[in-house]
Formats: sequence, C-alpha cells, structure tokens
Amino acid sequence: MDLLSNPFASVEHVVIWLLIGLSVITWGLALVKIVQFARLKRRDRRFQTLFWSAPSLDGAAGLLQGHAGATAHVAQAGFAAIQVQDGGQHDLAHSINHQDRLERALRQQIQRERRSLESGLAVVASIGSTSPFIGLFGTVWGIMEALKGISAAGSASLETVAGPIGAALVATGVGIAVAVPAVLVYNYFLRQLKLAAADLDDFAHDFYSLAQKSAFKLIVHPRANSPAHPHHVKEAV
Repeated sequence: MDLLSNPFASVEHVVIWLLIGLSVITWGLALVKIVQFARLKRRDRRFQTLFWSAPSLDGAAGLLQGHAGATAHVAQAGFAAIQVQDGGQHDLAHSINHQDRLERALRQQIQRERRSLESGLAVVASIGSTSPFIGLFGTVWGIMEALKGISAAGSASLETVAGPIGAALVATGVGIAVAVPAVLVYNYFLRQLKLAAADLDDFAHDFYSLAQKSAFKLIVHPRANSPAHPHHVKEAV
C-alpha cells in the first residue's frame, strides 16, 4: 500500500487520505480553540479586575473603552440597555421597562458569546462520529477488491489473502486513530464552553444586582457626547 507514490490507486487509498485531511482539520481547530479560550480568559480576568475595582457602576462604565472579551461585551450590552439621555427621551425604544430590557440584553449577549465560542465544535464532533465509519467503508471496499483479486488468481493461500486484506484493514485503524482525538478535543472544549458560559451568567447576575440599586437607569448627560467627556455616565438617584 504505497500512499505517497499513487494516492488514488484505490478507494481505500482515497479514504485514508480523506481521514488524514480530517485529522489535520481536527488538530487545526484544536489549536485555534486553545488560542481563543486562552485569550478569552486573559481578557475577562483583566476586565473583571478593573470592573470590580471601580468605585461605582457609573465609574465602571468608563472602563469599557479599549476592552474586548466576552465579559466586557456583556457589560457593554448591559450599560447600553439601561442608559438614558439626560433630558428624557420618549420614543418607543426608551418606553420599554428598563428591567426587562436589561434582562433581555444580558441574555442575548451571552447567547452571542456562546455561539462564538461554539464555532468549530460541531465540525470536530462530526469528525469524531463519522471517521470510524469512513474508515470501515474503505476497509469493506478494500476487502471486496482483495477477494476479487484472489478469485482471479485462483489461490486462497494465507500468503495470497493476508497482504490485500491486511492493507484494507489499515483504513479502519486510521479511522479510529482520527476519531479518538476528535472526540477528546470536542469533550474538552465543550467543558471549557460550559465553564465560560457559567462565568458569564454569574457576571450578568452580579451586573443585574448592581443595576437594581440604581433603579435600572444610568443617566447620560449631554456633555458625555462631547469630545471632552466621551464616556461620563452618572448614576441615577
């Protein structure tokens, strides 16, 4: 079974190269997710340290500029939901109960962050579940071709049977070798996703409690829109 010199010599060769490609995709996605979750933890840890060191909720609102990460995005959605322009606005968007709007904004933002973290996991799960069957297909096809060759040769000795059938069984082994890491990668990052989602839920609950103290309103004064004071937010009394 010379895969390098003639990769398309048979169906089992094609199957093995397909499985190798799926393995490359699995490890590539694993590296991407490692970087993504490591960056997420670093950004969230930095933002939460600054957020909880702020003297008040309006002081924490000024920390949003220049911060990325899932927790910062949830905080941004929360502040946007409860901010009210000084002087009052009477359109339909601002007539909604601020408590309900805050709950919806936090929940929707958590779902957006969760979808972002879930990207790629479905591919890894599909590879883990289908690779053994792809390898088995290559093995079955290879055995069929081997039996045809044995029949044409008119010999059923062990030397004649062992080579072709043994080569066909390699596809099943490769399929299992591809599936096991994919399943482990999927389970690991699914666990990381659940932990990250739980941390976002905890932060959203704490943010909601802080907003409740200000009656779910933060009044943004007109001077906050000027270049000199772009992020000043005053807590409602």
